[in-house]
Amino acid sequence: MKYEMILFDVDDTLFDFGKSEKSALQLAFDEFGLPTGVADYAAHYKEIGKELWRDLEQGLTSLPELGTERFRRLFLAQQLEIEADLFNTRYLGYLGKETSLVEGAVELCEHLAGCRMAVITNGFNEVQKSRVGGSPLCNTFEHIITSEEAGCQKPEMGIFDYAFSKLQITDKAKVLMVGDSLTSDIQGGINYGIDTCWFNPGGKENPAEIQPTYEIRRLTDLIGLLE
Repeated sequence: MKYEMILFDVDDTLFDFGKSEKSALQLAFDEFGLPTGVADYAAHYKEIGKELWRDLEQGLTSLPELGTERFRRLFLAQQLEIEADLFNTRYLGYLGKETSLVEGAVELCEHLAGCRMAVITNGFNEVQKSRVGGSPLCNTFEHIITSEEAGCQKPEMGIFDYAFSKLQITDKAKVLMVGDSLTSDIQGGINYGIDTCWFNPGGKENPAEIQPTYEIRRLTDLIGLLE
């Protein structure tokens, strides 16, 4: 096998974040007496979140600030008298229990059992480790490296420096980054000088000048590329 270490993103790569997010939001809204909260506010929440996650990638905000700010903006716009910090805490608690996987994740990781694997994610430390630890992939990865732990996020080179140090990797040619985000996972890998694989199940066009080494539609397609 060409690669000795595979670095995986988590959300929308191995784990079905859309499903997990919807479930956690519903539970949080239920707790705050808003059973129709997902139907009423999820679309607006996602718009806010997309902007803030983009700001995070560009270093314009921090992960803790993002967590509270997304709900502060939502509740302000929707005129809801809910404490954003408390709601975020409840939401993250529920999210940490969500373990829905993308189709093919277990099969892929079982096939790669002889290869070193780790996670590198822009998520919250406690949430991501809880999700992976509660899933069928619990014994798959050497380390679960989060941006919160590293103090920087993809696509910054610092999180890759942290990961390479933690994993004691010296040969970049033996490492592959797999993820769904062109601007985070793929650009980050390119910046660091490692090969990348864009997981693009929806067949989206690539509007940017970001060229991954590989592109796959299904996770299990990676098996053929690596053999």
